[in-house]
Amino acid sequence: MRGKDEQQLDVFSYVSPEQRVPQDHPLRSLRAMTDEALSELQPRFNRLYAETGRPSIAPEKLLRALLLQALYSVRSERLLMEQLAVRGESLDSLVKFLA
Repeated sequence: MRGKDEQQLDVFSYVSPEQRVPQDHPLRSLRAMTDEALSELQPRFNRLYAETGRPSIAPEKLLRALLLQALYSVRSERLLMEQLAVRGESLDSLVKFLA
């Protein structure tokens, strides 16, 4: 079953992803392009997932995370998480910003 690609308020954060990312950050312009490309892929994603079962992580979120990994030139998912933690950011907040 395909998970939903929706934003959820952070339980332990009082700062929204919109507030964390500066207005002139390149991710802001990239978000529109990413949303457009992923919306075109939604019918394909829908065909790949079963109607029943436990919901997965939305494929759009996974692709956004991979995009961030490539943009930050990080060689593994674990290192990406470590680097974001050092910067005081969370992967969820950046992925949600791109959502």
